[in-house]
Amino acid sequence: MFYLGLYEEAQQLMANAAESPLKQRLLFHLAHKLGIEEEWSQLQEELLDSPSLEQQLSLASMHYMRAHYQEAIDVYKRVLVDNKDYQAINVYLALCFYKLDYYDMSQEVLDVYLSQHGDSTIAINLKACNRFRLFNGRVAEQEIKNIADNGTFGADLLRHNLVVFRNGEGALRVLPGLLNIIPEARLNLAIYYLKQGDVQEAHALMKELQPTSPHEYILKGVVHAALGQQLGSKEHIKTAQQNLHLVGSSATECDTIPGRQSMASAFFLYEQFEEVLVYMNSIRSYFVNDDVFNYNFAQAKCATGYYKEAEELLMQISDMDIKNQHTYCMILAKCHIHCGHPELAWNVFITRDTNAEAFILLQLIANECYRCAEFWVAAKAFDMLEKLDPSPENWEGKRGACAGVLFAMATKAQRGRPGGGISEVIGILRDSSNSQAEAMIKTIRKHINNFK
Repeated sequence: MFYLGLYEEAQQLMANAAESPLKQRLLFHLAHKLGIEEEWSQLQEELLDSPSLEQQLSLASMHYMRAHYQEAIDVYKRVLVDNKDYQAINVYLALCFYKLDYYDMSQEVLDVYLSQHGDSTIAINLKACNRFRLFNGRVAEQEIKNIADNGTFGADLLRHNLVVFRNGEGALRVLPGLLNIIPEARLNLAIYYLKQGDVQEAHALMKELQPTSPHEYILKGVVHAALGQQLGSKEHIKTAQQNLHLVGSSATECDTIPGRQSMASAFFLYEQFEEVLVYMNSIRSYFVNDDVFNYNFAQAKCATGYYKEAEELLMQISDMDIKNQHTYCMILAKCHIHCGHPELAWNVFITRDTNAEAFILLQLIANECYRCAEFWVAAKAFDMLEKLDPSPENWEGKRGACAGVLFAMATKAQRGRPGGGISEVIGILRDSSNSQAEAMIKTIRKHINNFK
């Protein structure tokens, strides 16, 4: 009944079973499956005090299922001291080390078992997973290529892992059929949908999942963050914040890389960017060439006024999907302006397609250049804005920027002058239909000697 998943029926049958170590272990696992926490805690205490090898191994397996990997390691190590010929325990230890991201240690203890049982599907698969984490999918695939097509024990697991090793290739063909067989299939299919931009599909997979492990909380948080941004939903953003903050603040994850990434992401969603920098700085050395990390790091730097550092990070990014994003262009333009490179910001605009996002970018360039006294580029930007929208605000911005260019020339200031001379300023003003433009032109010509 237990192996068939008929846990309530199994629980009822246990009422008339004689007391025995096996009954104790079975009740322990049934309490876990049925969520009877009080009974589970009582049985855990009983197993902790038991000298029985079976009871100790049962306890260790429960720790593993509940993601208490260090506690499982402690039990396995104690058992192994007195039972060195129980080589399979090395596989269990290796699984725990893998779950804790200690891939080198995992492989070290796994090799002890593989040296005697080189044909073990479970051990070979775990070795491939270690290789995937330490190197890449191509190296990992080499480890299982000889057993993946043999229809052996663990065939579904191998098919699932090949999809992961191949960066999602075949995901829609393989993973949907494994959703109720391999728990990770649901998570990896959701990840695939996220990478494809199908946020709604990812959410449909994750919405019924009750997270029990850090990576499940992280994935649920990421899905809700993406959906919240897509729909403009504060509720989804709040759910994302809660899931990510829970991981980042937990005692077991707060000092891990995923834990610190989670906390940085939570603070990012809270818009507390100084706190984001604290966590991102602590793990920066692990992501030096990671475009996504550098993109988020640059956004936090820009939001806190570290424009030069943000500009450098943005210029390092090579991923064209990121560089074509509207947000990337907005932040890069702002950083260029605050770093004294307004013409570079203008170049960002003129390389963009003409659309609503380009208009917003132009507004940013106009206003940020004005604030930073980069008046020539501000004048060009407000001139174009006025042509697109001849509102009083755009004329006033253009008028002020042109005056700023002339003031810089008259006082021999360096800022505001590059590329903009008297004739260019007059040309910009002449393009305006505002009645004040002609008066400004007459004043400029009257005092033209003051600008030379």
